[in-house]
This record gives sequence, C-alpha cells and structure tokens, in this order.
Amino acid sequence: MEKRQLGKSDLFVAPFAFGGNVFGWTADEKTSFQLLDHFTAEGFNFIDTANIYSTWVPGHTGGESEQIIGNWLKKHGKRQQVVIATKVGGEMPPGKKGLSKKYIQRCVEDSLQRLRTDYIDLYQSHFDDPDTPQEETMEAYTELVRQGKVRHIGASNFSAARISSANGIAAQKVLHRYESIQPLYNLYDRQDFEKDLLPTVLKEQIGVIPYYSLASGFLTGKYRHEADTQQGARGARAKRYMNERGNRILAVLDQLSLELNSSPAKLSLAWLIAQPGITAAIASATSLAQLQELIAGIRLPLHEKAIRQLTAAGSYD
Repeated sequence: MEKRQLGKSDLFVAPFAFGGNVFGWTADEKTSFQLLDHFTAEGFNFIDTANIYSTWVPGHTGGESEQIIGNWLKKHGKRQQVVIATKVGGEMPPGKKGLSKKYIQRCVEDSLQRLRTDYIDLYQSHFDDPDTPQEETMEAYTELVRQGKVRHIGASNFSAARISSANGIAAQKVLHRYESIQPLYNLYDRQDFEKDLLPTVLKEQIGVIPYYSLASGFLTGKYRHEADTQQGARGARAKRYMNERGNRILAVLDQLSLELNSSPAKLSLAWLIAQPGITAAIASATSLAQLQELIAGIRLPLHEKAIRQLTAAGSYD
C-alpha cells in the first residue's frame, strides 16, 4: 500500500483515512470492529476521529467514537500499526470548547483515556479559536509533544491566513507547527480550498486530509431527487448539492462509470487523491460493502483524461 508523508512529519499514511464519526452513531461497536478489522487487513493505517463525536446524537455526550476505537485497540493490540488522529476544540457539553492551554490539557487526558493509549499520533485543532492567542495554543501543544502524549499536531477548518500565522509563531518561538490541515474539499466543494488554502499548503509543505470526500454521500449518486434525502441519517446534508452544477458532476460521473466499469463513488475518491497537495481522503462507511467500495476507489488508477473531465465538470461557472 502506498504511503504518503504527512507534511514534514515522520507520519506516513495510506491515502485513505477512515472517518470515525460513524462509530457509536450509525455503526455500533460490533460493526465498527468489523470495519476496522477489514480496513487494516487491506493495508490501511489512518483513523480519524474527534472528541465531540457524536454529541449530535440524542443522549450522547461526546467521546463515543474514541471509546470504540480504544476498545478495538485494546482487543486487537494494533496500536503500533495505526496512525490515530483526533481533535480538540469543538463544543463538548455543556458549552465547553476552544483552544486555551487549560482546555487542551484537560481534553487530551480524556481522549487518551477513551482511546486507551498513552499517545496520540496527530492531535488537531478542530476549529479555529480567535479568542485564544495562537501562541498560547502552540505552546500548549508543544508541551504535550515534549511530554510524549502527542506526536504531531494539525488543524481543521482553518483559513490559510490563520494556519500560516500559527506556524509563523511556531517557527519564531521554536514550537511545534501544524503539520496538516483538514478542510472541506471534494469534487463539488472546491473553491475555498483551491483558491485559499492550496497555495499555502504547497508552499509550506502542509499535509491535506480533506473531509466530506464524497460530499455527504452526494457523489455516490445515491441522492438525485428530493425524496432520496429522506433516506438515512445523512440525507438532509445532500440537499444543498442538488443544483445545476451538482447534476453536471453526476452526469460526468455516470458517463465515466459506464466507460471505465466503475462507480461514481470510486471515481470521486480517485479524483480527490490525485489532486495536488492531498495526503489522504477522509471517508466513512457503515458496512463492509461500503468500505470495499471506498477501498476500490482509492486503488483505482484514473487516467489524465478522466481527471480533466471531472475537473471541468465541477468547475465554477
């Protein structure tokens, strides 16, 4: 399995990160274990989660995903074989959030306990926190790295200006820098990343691990009509893609699926990991069939003509 370096770090990951938001939500522990077993058996090693997964589910308080991953690690003893990424900063009930030193220090201990490990490979700022000085945040992370609790740090949902600012402070103060950025990026959602972040990540050698790689399932072709969005827990999120540009993208995906004996999901993932700067695409599955489809997409050799066709289909008018 091809491994890609994450930023300038010593982490090398396969170009597919399993999105752990489903663990404890739409995938129970037994199913989650089966998915993780198959994922790692196929040579993949990158698992992404967050402390707030899955606070949106009635009765959940956060940490459910980390807990399941921790139980799986304890059962199978595969800690050295996988790269575990989690996040801090999102709101944990009741109303606790941010990137202050005190909050990071408290949250990392909770995540380590739930994950049943003594270190986190990639600890990420889930959201920017304009109310906390970036120097305070970077100092807090650097202390965790020096303590051996965290290996590297990353950011999610940051603008190019903010991640450059944070890394500039890190360079000036000899602190650990953000090695990765986790943006919204897929065949449909392109403008913000390509115009704002891409030049920065290429210049500063920052790894990119985009989320919503399949646009909340829209790029699988599953959601084509309003009625389709009533199916499943994610359907409502796909509504915003149902427009002229979304239909144009699906039409090209359908055409290429026939020509290449493939599927929209496979082609969308193959396109994504072929883009400049991309280290690994984050995607989730709730069944082995879905996971196998994702893996096939990651392994699909997409020729340049198909890449150009898909790029043109998703262009902004």
